Amino acid sequence: MLLTEKMKEDIFSSSEREIIDYLFKQRENIKDKTTKQISKETYTHPSTLIRIAKKLGYSGWVELKNSFLDEIEYLNSHFSSIDANYPFDERDSLMTVANKMALLNQTTISDTLSLLNNDDLQTATNMLDKAAHIKVFSMYHNLLICHDFKLKMNRIGKHVSLCTVDPQFEAVNSTSETCAIVISYSGESKGIIDLLPFLKKKKVPVIALTSIGENTLTKLADCILRMTTRERLYSKIGSFTTNDSICFLLDVLYAGVFSRDYKYNLEYKTHISQYFDHRKSSNKVMEEVNNGDV
Repeated sequence: MLLTEKMKEDIFSSSEREIIDYLFKQRENIKDKTTKQISKETYTHPSTLIRIAKKLGYSGWVELKNSFLDEIEYLNSHFSSIDANYPFDERDSLMTVANKMALLNQTTISDTLSLLNNDDLQTATNMLDKAAHIKVFSMYHNLLICHDFKLKMNRIGKHVSLCTVDPQFEAVNSTSETCAIVISYSGESKGIIDLLPFLKKKKVPVIALTSIGENTLTKLADCILRMTTRERLYSKIGSFTTNDSICFLLDVLYAGVFSRDYKYNLEYKTHISQYFDHRKSSNKVMEEVNNGDV
């Protein structure tokens, strides 16, 4: 759940609500304000800010303020010119729809990239590189778009399974040499969350692909990569940004593993493809140079 959503819950006293209403009105303007200034402007005691932070799961006011500002900055960026839930309307021509979908895709990639950081990406790549077996757990509709990731990883010798049948047994039959990629936009899908205790018991490292904010999946994962978080759960034309964000993150993970042993992986993949791929084309752009047999 987003911090800004948690702040709207009915768990605060009247004085605490005064401060929260103030935060939503001031937004970025609170960056350089002290607790004393905020208390004075809201006619509350400074300790009230600490109580709000504690109720929201933070150690103190500064930590809460920084998280609030980070979330506001994210929500203000990238999607100012297009609606992730309704990227086109009934009056648009086909070419207008096509252009808006292209803009949506480009915006989603930029948005997802802004959520990546080097440390988390390095950790996730290390976990995948060391794993003897990679298992992907998600709802069926998400697993459908993971087949390309499985294919690419398999072609550089990494064993990837999409756990579509009996995911419970896949979790139980895992070992510490397995790495799990768990994908859930909400981070609360019961069928997925129920697998996590089994994975943790088997000491399986877990990479989570999920939305921004805190959810059950983020609490149990070893490494978290954030997906674009712009869509509602079902009031939308399609899961365009969610799907594009998942595909981009999986492509980045594949590229990260590939780059660990770039020359070997490139030679291995090219030679295997050359042996099995017998397609022909008269298009000069597609034409391959035959470098001999494998």
